[in-house]
Amino acid sequence: MVTTRSSRTKVNEEKPKETKKTKEEASSVDETESMEVEQTEEQKLEEKRALRIKDINIQLKELEKAGMQREPRIVSKVIRQLPKTRRCLDEEVLLTVISQFHFERRDAVLGLLGLTAKKVDTKAPCIEVEVYLTLISAIYLLDKERLEQSREILDNLFVRAGNNLGQRRSMDPLNAKIYFYHSRVYELLKILDQARTVYMKRLRTVTLHAEYESESVLLNLLLRNYLHYNLYEQAEKLISKSTFPEQANNNEYARYFYYLGRIKAIQLEYSNAQKMLTNALRKSPQVSGAGFRQAATKLLTVVDLLLGDIPERSRFTEKAMEVALKPYFSLTQAVRIGNLSHFNKVLEEFGEKFKADRTLTLILRLRHNVIKTGVRRMSLAYSRISLADIADHLALDGPEDAEFIVAKAVRDGVIDAQLDHKAGNVASYNAKDTYASRDPERAFDKRIKFCHNLYAQSVKAMRFPPKSYHDPLSPEERRQREQEDLEFAQEMAEDDDMY
Repeated sequence: MVTTRSSRTKVNEEKPKETKKTKEEASSVDETESMEVEQTEEQKLEEKRALRIKDINIQLKELEKAGMQREPRIVSKVIRQLPKTRRCLDEEVLLTVISQFHFERRDAVLGLLGLTAKKVDTKAPCIEVEVYLTLISAIYLLDKERLEQSREILDNLFVRAGNNLGQRRSMDPLNAKIYFYHSRVYELLKILDQARTVYMKRLRTVTLHAEYESESVLLNLLLRNYLHYNLYEQAEKLISKSTFPEQANNNEYARYFYYLGRIKAIQLEYSNAQKMLTNALRKSPQVSGAGFRQAATKLLTVVDLLLGDIPERSRFTEKAMEVALKPYFSLTQAVRIGNLSHFNKVLEEFGEKFKADRTLTLILRLRHNVIKTGVRRMSLAYSRISLADIADHLALDGPEDAEFIVAKAVRDGVIDAQLDHKAGNVASYNAKDTYASRDPERAFDKRIKFCHNLYAQSVKAMRFPPKSYHDPLSPEERRQREQEDLEFAQEMAEDDDMY
């Protein structure tokens, strides 16, 4: 086929019209797609909310099952999901979930939330479901900083938990959470001392009923209460007259060891404090709970320095710890060098931070350790050094102060040296071989004890299936044996009647 010039121009003229049409069609398609995207975003929000409501309803079914079986482990499983549930709460979710049920204080709880119940088919919930719904409402108000409304709900839950003590074993994990958030609200309202006597009475009651989770939580709350007001003697008396339950979970054990370590550190029992704080860090969650691990690591760092130990650098380079432990890293450097002027600069720079962390009292005790470290470094570096040079290096007032400090260091065994008062100098002896002493033996003994304790705790934490699962008899053989035992018992009774 042969095409002429005129036919070619017609084809070329028709092409741009087609491109214009395609551009208009593409723009219209883009507009419809953007409208669809906007709709899908709204739908996504609704879908997320529906999924949250579905998850909470699944938890409520689990609580109903726990109420029927009186099984606290199922309730503990739901409680472990509480942090995730707490993050996805809003007024619409709470309104939808609570409106499904009808209980005595439903309208009062919704009124404190500023909501009105929906008109839907309702049913009466079991006590576990009712308490859980009321508790998450109080937690939502706590997160929104509506503390007075949250306090009103938690006060009612606290009284109700006391009335139902010992009646339902499945309520123990829920009661423990009620006590925890009740104390948290009172602490934020700065009236924590008003709850102390109530917690003490409740601790006696739950101990008698053997509700271990509530007992461990209340004991930790009382210790926190005492330490909040610097009542260390009362806290020590409480520890001496009570026993922490072995059935408590690891989180409560970590809190208990932390409070115990703080008390021991204030009472100058640094070795016991170091042991307790180390156990607290081992018991604490390694993925979450960064705030607790930071607080425990800060206190442990100060205790290590008071014992004369220098923490490893890796402690300060962890991602979750690096920023929070920066002042303590500077403090560790000052103590390691033994420079008193550097130590004073760190105190001036980070004094407010140490005060906020409540470690300033312990850090002020480090001044003597800084001086001892400086004396030890100089005794290792010089075989003989004058007291004037020691006073100059340590920024002391004069040789007399240096003489007193060196004499005390020699008496305490910090350095192995001889002090010459007339000549005004200190002569150091040769350093002793550590492996010729009993220090390695003590270190190995400490590690062996830790391994034994870890093994014992692991055995206690193991769960074994009931013996019925290992019964070799089949159901028919078991029934036959029971029938034979019953017949044998009747024969024995007849023989007794004959005689």
